Amino acid sequence: MQRGVYFDAWFPRQHCYHPSLPPRRLRMIDDLVDYRATTLVWASLGGGSISLPYLEQEAFGPVDARSRFYGFVNDSEFIAAAQARGIKVFGIVFEAQGWEFPVELSEAEDEVLAVNELRGVGKRGWLGLREFGQNRYPKLWKPVSDYFPDGLVNSAGEPVTDLIEECCARDIHQTALHARWVECPDREHQCFYMDRNNPVWRAYLKAIIKIQIDAGVDGVQLDETELPLGSLQYGGCFCRDCMTGFREYLAALPVPPAVDLATFHYGEWLLAQGFDFKSRLDETPLYAEYYRYQLGAIRAHFGELASYARAYGRSVGREVLVSGNFFNMDPQYLGLVDDVDLIVTEMRNTTHRQPEWFRYVAGFAGDKDVIVVENPYGGVVPSLVSELKEGRGYDLFRLSLFEAAAFGVNMSVPYGSWMGATIEDAFYAPHEVAADAQAFLAAHERLFARRTVNEVAVVYSVESNRELIAKADVSDNLVNARDDSVVVPYRQVTEALAGAGVPFDVVLFPDDRTAPDRVTADALNRYDTLVLPHCGYLTAAQEAALAGYAGHVVRVDTFTGLESVLPGGRQVVLDGAGVEAVAVNTAALADGAVAVHLVNYGYDAAVDQVRRTGAVTLSARLPGSAGAATAHGSDGSVTPLDVTEVDGYHRVALDGLGTYTIVVFA
Repeated sequence: MQRGVYFDAWFPRQHCYHPSLPPRRLRMIDDLVDYRATTLVWASLGGGSISLPYLEQEAFGPVDARSRFYGFVNDSEFIAAAQARGIKVFGIVFEAQGWEFPVELSEAEDEVLAVNELRGVGKRGWLGLREFGQNRYPKLWKPVSDYFPDGLVNSAGEPVTDLIEECCARDIHQTALHARWVECPDREHQCFYMDRNNPVWRAYLKAIIKIQIDAGVDGVQLDETELPLGSLQYGGCFCRDCMTGFREYLAALPVPPAVDLATFHYGEWLLAQGFDFKSRLDETPLYAEYYRYQLGAIRAHFGELASYARAYGRSVGREVLVSGNFFNMDPQYLGLVDDVDLIVTEMRNTTHRQPEWFRYVAGFAGDKDVIVVENPYGGVVPSLVSELKEGRGYDLFRLSLFEAAAFGVNMSVPYGSWMGATIEDAFYAPHEVAADAQAFLAAHERLFARRTVNEVAVVYSVESNRELIAKADVSDNLVNARDDSVVVPYRQVTEALAGAGVPFDVVLFPDDRTAPDRVTADALNRYDTLVLPHCGYLTAAQEAALAGYAGHVVRVDTFTGLESVLPGGRQVVLDGAGVEAVAVNTAALADGAVAVHLVNYGYDAAVDQVRRTGAVTLSARLPGSAGAATAHGSDGSVTPLDVTEVDGYHRVALDGLGTYTIVVFA
């Protein structure tokens, strides 16, 4: 079981500046040990998006005596110190970010007097990717030729002298795009949205990866995994390499469109017809094919970088792990699952109760470990941070960790984590609260498992839901708003099941073009009931799997209520006061026992705690027979329970449910 830490370690009461993370201190290792940390994400060596020499300074640069006095170390030293305590560190590659910073320099341009936060001294200038590519400051940084002896040449055969101009994404009018979500509005810095479809940028990203591996990272985390599809929030990418790639994609279709593909430029073609790629997307010609082309490019180029990381690691005698930010576990990432060793996902919306989302994440991940990080936009994080500072909301924070674990994944502990580009603060959890919750999860690690004994599975059909989800979640990533007027039957079903304490799995049905289709009848026959909400698209393999499925098939076009999707009745029944606030999942343990995980969301703001329920009778329909049961509470209690079997249910009586209880039937 992973116990991840979201380890930006940004400073309190200051902007969360990208891409360079604050210097690390040895004292941080003690905190991480207290959190029983196994893996650090967004953790190290982000400065490659400024320049490669800057990244090397992060990795190997000298640390002055004053900083040593307080235990500051460079990143390679911190990585080694974490590894000595059994903690894996992932380097972070900000794939979409190309930075330019205001700088103040000495007259000789051999010393940085201020950067980003200026002091009003010295000689003003700019410092970043553009200056690195032009060898503008030879007294500060090594030249490009030290990293690329043969120089950088673009897909048109031209030498590259400006990395920003060459590699940034461009809208339909050829305006350079910015990664607005990381630009602080009260600062002069600029972050350009870069395009991984450009082979020059991929070469640059590989140079970042090489330096990170040389610095000792256990793994490489590729952030902004979705690029350039993330540019859709700004009008899409119409740079030369995207247009060339899209033209080649169209030419390879079984039935190409009726256009002159020898000269076809998608952006110019759209503008001539009055389309701007920001509005009327449902009417925009070839939009669906553009989207599918970019999905294929994501898969190809992510795989290229992942393969490079592993190959370079092996060339220096190491096995390097690979991960990416599968933002909100969008189905566009399904085709990348085979390329990663560990899935990291940034939630789109962080709320205080979302078990159905965690079940989707677990279904998406399959046999891969998942570490989830929160999102400050479009959710509860800013208000929770404020409450925690006032000594309130501790149970809400505990719930965030316990909820994810109960429903099959890991919620990371925030350690100076991302609060967006506007709020001047970072998210630090109260140390003792986080340490105690993590200690409980670590001590009970044996009671968690990916495989469940849930009788119900809900199908998420990627192609069937694509348009609905796009309409419901229409917003840029500075807001992450959701349009609740858009009816999404899949969400209705899973929210109803989770809200009623019905344990369920999620089975993803991919389309037949963007991810491997591995749905089989054997996999489905684990379940008594298979619910298919708004599932109008099936591949041949999915049709064959359903034909071989022996259980109840419930198709839902219009959701009419919970009982309509439970022909076999409820697998778990809770009787007692307060149980309506409890969500349920099961875990099939390695020794043949079954754990029933019970999360109590009954937080009472008036008393600032989760209210313990009254006495509860738990009845669970489980495989096999259980002679004994034990309840493990997150308060440290361990209670033996008598088990009776009534009408196919295993039944136990508990004196109440606190924030989190695990009942083990053996």
